[in-house]
Formats: sequence, structure tokens, C-alpha cells
Amino acid sequence: MTDERIEGVLTGLKGRHPGQDEFMQAVEEVLVSLKPLFEKQGDEDYLGAFNVIAEPERVIKFRVQYPTFGENGAELHTTTGYRVQFNSALGPYKGGLRFHPSVSESIIKFLGFEQIFKNALTNLPIGGGKGGCVFNPKGKSDSEVRMLCENFMKGLYRHIGPDLDVPAGDIGVGGREIGYMYGEYVRLRGQPDMGVLTGKSTDFGGSKLRPEATGYGLVYITLEALKKYTHYRYLPEDRRAGVSENCFKGLKVLISGSGNVAQFAAEKVMELGGHVCSFSDSTGTISSEEGFSPDQLKELFHLKNVQRGRLSAMTVSNDLKYHPGKSVWELGLNCDVALPCATQNEIKIEGAKNLAAGGCWCLAEGANMPTTNEAVDFLKTKVDIYIPAKAANAGGVATSALEMAQNSARLFWTSEEVDEKLKGIMNNIFATAYKTAQDFDRPWDLQFGANAAGFLKVYKAYKAMGYLKF
Repeated sequence: MTDERIEGVLTGLKGRHPGQDEFMQAVEEVLVSLKPLFEKQGDEDYLGAFNVIAEPERVIKFRVQYPTFGENGAELHTTTGYRVQFNSALGPYKGGLRFHPSVSESIIKFLGFEQIFKNALTNLPIGGGKGGCVFNPKGKSDSEVRMLCENFMKGLYRHIGPDLDVPAGDIGVGGREIGYMYGEYVRLRGQPDMGVLTGKSTDFGGSKLRPEATGYGLVYITLEALKKYTHYRYLPEDRRAGVSENCFKGLKVLISGSGNVAQFAAEKVMELGGHVCSFSDSTGTISSEEGFSPDQLKELFHLKNVQRGRLSAMTVSNDLKYHPGKSVWELGLNCDVALPCATQNEIKIEGAKNLAAGGCWCLAEGANMPTTNEAVDFLKTKVDIYIPAKAANAGGVATSALEMAQNSARLFWTSEEVDEKLKGIMNNIFATAYKTAQDFDRPWDLQFGANAAGFLKVYKAYKAMGYLKF
């Protein structure tokens, strides 16, 4: 009976959102994983509530026009701006803006849906939302990026506010873009309002460690899982010394992507004694069997953040190899830990098989939905630890919420204060997911634990507010 009701909910959602594959993939992943909860619902109608929660409260679409300048003069482009205000049960809509060629209504909905449960896991008073538009900032001048940001804000500004909806950055939207959008918001409103956007520069209301937060948080929650799992018992004798105190020591770590999440995850892994063996971008992968050196990581930071260049421009050596047109997961590299930090669906079933064959026993997702549902199902039979994105990459939005708190209180916390709060939040997310899985006799099923804990928090809020009553 439960299977039939799950299928009925999924069929209904597909009918209401036709052709939106990424959104339906995200919905199906959560829906199917929650079957043990639905089977024990008793007098509660969890499945009925899921059907309500999976429908966005509001989808906002608006026209965005922007110019580009080439050899033949100026050209005017038109695209669609999106803001999906998905769920406000726990607080103002909160989630990033993505400027990327792949943006669609389906992708923004999937991101907003994931954001609901991710934000719930932080235990902070924030709801779920997401936005963006089709735009490729690569190769664009600073002026072209600024004009796109300003025109995007012209369509968005009526729908956001510090107690309504607080956007932040995502792929293609960093501190520069947030600054341009905030400047336009102030011009349009005629007054400053620091709390309307997060990810701002620390020169005007931003938080320390916001750029680092998603990557650092990814490592903190993985570290907590490694401590709990006491994996060092299974390591060869020559790699075992000291690992119980520093669980990343000596581990080989594959990282995909080369943006903020990948960069700062790598920085923290190396600080903890791990060996970072790969990065990637849209043109290829760069790998090192023995791990990147601090100088090589510094070169990558400069290449990506200052020169805005491609990994193919990295200085290669006998140990550092560039693989054009290849993703990290195609190469069959050996590792202990995998941290996918690039984009959705980057690990497909063949990549998952490569990871298993290469000895991977821990995977934590730094990107949003980087692993296909088929690959997740396979990996859960092969790896010892799987931490889904809702739990693993929540550090970014958690620190955005800390930025909101600082803006509201007119305070400015030090890096050490923010880092301590971030560690506490990530450790609590792991503890919550781990305990919820245990409560349902599913030890180490952190996918179920994270999804169930996030869902139950939103469900209880909806029930208390009368949203689920006739």
C-alpha cells in the first residue's frame, strides 16, 4: 500500500511539473528514501504532507536584458530570471542565485527543494528558496557582469527582503556579483538594507569565512563521520599512527570542481594532513597521485580567483597531470574519500563503479545532488560512509544565516567565532542524521537520517500552523 501511495504522489507531481527532470529526480530521491518513515507514520499523514511540501509556495519569473560588447559593437540579450520561493515554514526563504548556461526552471526548483531540508538540518530559522538565470560569466568583462547583475536585480527587488527572502551566491555568483546586486537594490529602494543579501564583502556587512564556509563545513562533517566510524582500525599499519586523533591524516581525497567549495575543502583537508589528489573544471581534470603541494594549491587559487583561468594553464610536472575533457570520476583514480564539489549529476553509474574499484570507502557531497539516484543506490552498497549534500554542504547556508544574525544585531564576529559556530552546526547536523537513522534501525544510513530529520522538522512546523488540516 505504501509503495502505491508513493507512486501516486510521484505521478501527481510529474503531472503538475512536466518535463522537469532534475526537479523530479530530487523529489524521487527524498520520497523513496523516506519509505521507512511512511511505513511507521501511524496517525500522522507524512506522505500527504510530503505532497504539500514538494509544491513550491511561489515561482517568480521575470525578463532580464543585458548587453555584451564585441568586435561588431553592442548586442542586447534577453533571458528569464527565476526565484522559486519554495517553503517558508521555518523562516524567510533562503538560498542562492545561480548564473550559469544550464539554468532552467527545473534546476532552480530542484535546488530550492533540496534547500528546504538542508536549511532545516541547520536548526536555524530559515526556509528554502533558489534563483538565477541563464548566463555564462566566463569570458565576460567586469562591465558586462555588472550590467547583468543590475538588470537581474531590477526584476527581483520587489520580491525580497530581510524578513521575506534573503538570496545569496551559488555557481557564477560570488562576492563581486552580490556587491553589484546589492548596489542596485539600494539604488532602487533608496535606502540601505544590509540584511537583504548574504555573501557580501566584509567591507559592507558580510561575514568572515563566508567564502570558505561550504568547503570547510564539508570537511568538518566528514571529519565527524570519520571519528564516529573509527576507520583507522582498517588502515594498513604504516598509515594508522595518529589517525584516531586526526582522521584525515594520510587519506587520499579526490575533489571535483575548482570553485570556492572545492578550493576551501582542499585547504582544510590539507591542513588536517590529507592528500588532495584532484581538481576539475569544465575543460578537464588535473590530478596528482601523491597529492597537491601547498604551493600548487596556491597557484590554483590564483589561477581561479585572480586570473579566472582554466586548469589547463596549471604548471604540470611528472606528478601533476592534466586530463583534457575528462571528469575526475572517469579516470579510475584510487582514493579513500571522494568529495564531489562541481555540479549536479556529475557522478553517474560508471563513475560510481570507478570509485568502488579504486577503493573509495567514504563519499560526502559538496555540490548539490552531484550523484545520480542510480549511482547513489550502487555506492550505498559499496562505501562505508555516504553523506548526502543536504547534510554535507549545509555550511554555506548556515554561515549565510550567521551573516543575517550579525546584520540584524549590528555585530561583526571574528573568523574564530564564526568558525566555532560553523563547526558546532556541522557536528550537530551529523549527530541529528546519525541518531535519526539509528532510531529507525538503519545505522549509518545517513541519506535516510538527513532526509527524515529535515522533513520531520518542516512537517511539525506545518502541522503546528494548521497547514495540514481541512
